Amino acid sequence: MTAELAPAGLSDRASAARLLVGVAHDLFDTPAPVAPIRIGCREEPVDGDVEEFLRTRLADCPSWLITRATRRISWTDSDGVSNVAYAGSLGAVVPIVAREATLALCRMLDADPRVGERTDALSPADRALVERVTTDHDPLAVLRTGIDAAARVLVQHAYLAERTPYDDPAAFAAVLRDSGIFTTVAGTWHWGLQASTYRRGLIPVQLISFGGRVTYSADTVAALRAMKEARVAGAADGTDPSATQYAALEGGEQPRCLAHAPQVVDGRRFTLVTRVADLFVETFTRLLDVVEIEPAAPQTPDDGSASAFEVPDMTCQHCVRTITKAVAEFGVEPPEFDLVSKRVTAVFASAEIRELSFTAIRARGYTVVPLPD
Repeated sequence: MTAELAPAGLSDRASAARLLVGVAHDLFDTPAPVAPIRIGCREEPVDGDVEEFLRTRLADCPSWLITRATRRISWTDSDGVSNVAYAGSLGAVVPIVAREATLALCRMLDADPRVGERTDALSPADRALVERVTTDHDPLAVLRTGIDAAARVLVQHAYLAERTPYDDPAAFAAVLRDSGIFTTVAGTWHWGLQASTYRRGLIPVQLISFGGRVTYSADTVAALRAMKEARVAGAADGTDPSATQYAALEGGEQPRCLAHAPQVVDGRRFTLVTRVADLFVETFTRLLDVVEIEPAAPQTPDDGSASAFEVPDMTCQHCVRTITKAVAEFGVEPPEFDLVSKRVTAVFASAEIRELSFTAIRARGYTVVPLPD
């Protein structure tokens, strides 16, 4: 593989995007193995107050562009990890099977020796570059986060499925792929918007169906641009501490997913986000035929003694920093995190501090599942 070098003068992000393609350009060419799975899930109506989030984080988005999911889904996936997501008219099958597609692709990456070999071959300067422009500093972690993002694209847009002609999960996933929606999200949503709205079962867009495709309405495009510009401005003037990563952008540069940047690989134009989306949808569609979903037993009530807990919607180092900051407000030392199992272990001075910490984490849009010691 030969990837064209980024011309002199391009930003660190452009150079990092080239490095990522150098590691991952052919890792998504082979179908991921799938096997029959039985999943038990719990469903309940959507609850929780999101008005503060809408007022502060989605202030630049008209309220009529925002759609909320109708059901909250909780389940344990085939890796034994707790999950929480939201669903609309297509039901629990979309978030559950999307999660299994994510696991199938991540397992495929974990088993591929080329990932480690190519990562080890990166120079110290290349490693430092990746660390400057990503929250997940290791290329494998970046790729896993990208697969998670593809799953969120499908799950969130499925809240809108009943407003389209596509009432089947496979058909809906296919039209999102064929319409370039995965790429559109990577290029137009600002960093953090997808994760924060996903955790609350919201999507700030409207879809238009025409000619066998779906696209964003003009109002949606304008709102996404306004929200992105506000986040970048918040980084520049220091008014938005959560947007500090945008401060490194060069003048006039817009934040985009690293996988969104086109590269030339062996003489062919290549976009990594498109390759990931294609394989994700193909894997999701095959899993629809082998995943069996059934009602799960009620959860055991928490006895209030646990110091270990799961955060099912925790996906990346940004989540780690957010949760660490939330519990630090109550004097809790930085917890230990496992992003793969979604498990967090912390030392709380008292049961009261523990509950206050959990409340603070939930206030930031995350789900807390206490575990027995």
